[in-house]
Amino acid sequence: MVHPMDLRLLEFAGRQVKPDIRKLYDMREVVYDQEWLQVTEDKDLYYMYRDLSYSNRDHNLIKENGLRYDITIIPPSIIGSEFVKTAGHYHPLIEGTNYTYPEIYEVLSGVAHYLLQKSENSKITDVIIVEAKEGDKVIVPPNYGHVTINPSNKELKMANWVSDQFESIYEPYREYGGAAYFELTDGSLIKNENCENLPGIRKLKPTNFSDLGLYKNKEMYKLIRDPDKLGYLNRPQDYDWLWEKI
Repeated sequence: MVHPMDLRLLEFAGRQVKPDIRKLYDMREVVYDQEWLQVTEDKDLYYMYRDLSYSNRDHNLIKENGLRYDITIIPPSIIGSEFVKTAGHYHPLIEGTNYTYPEIYEVLSGVAHYLLQKSENSKITDVIIVEAKEGDKVIVPPNYGHVTINPSNKELKMANWVSDQFESIYEPYREYGGAAYFELTDGSLIKNENCENLPGIRKLKPTNFSDLGLYKNKEMYKLIRDPDKLGYLNRPQDYDWLWEKI
């Protein structure tokens, strides 16, 4: 008999990797349709494969540069009246700076909506949505929290590069019952009533920036062979030109 976990093993670099699993009840505080949740059994929502590398040499390079490469798979699903999504989190401030750690995503297959929000003094001052398709890259700038939504009937598979110097902060999303907006299955984006005086949503394009080695349809994993191209993930204070460009 095949254990359900075995069905979600990821083939990577000639080996099988087990996921960390995010289940529905793990993120019950951030679900929009609470009535639906009360009558729904727990289930898997998405799968996270962390700290990946293709070789021992790459593994050492990744660690030497304080980075981590992950893959996340979000099967198509609905959460009541909204599309399946990640729990949502912020990153902490880098000591001695006013910058939080950024992150970069790449859509390997499927479609993703990245919903970004900036919070200042417990007030959300900016909300951005980026639609990314296969091959697109999306940088989450410093000081933004983010949720990833799978708005399609196809599996979303995405990779990310991020610093390994911190742990994500989930509590603000739980406290407010979710992100600033919820994306419903009819395609509408509705405001989170727990958040006061929300700004409108700005739509931005993916960040396929060639000066960072980010080309559409060219996988970003190999950037670890030129780690300076990922320097902004640990030193965002040195990259104001990039944040202005985004």
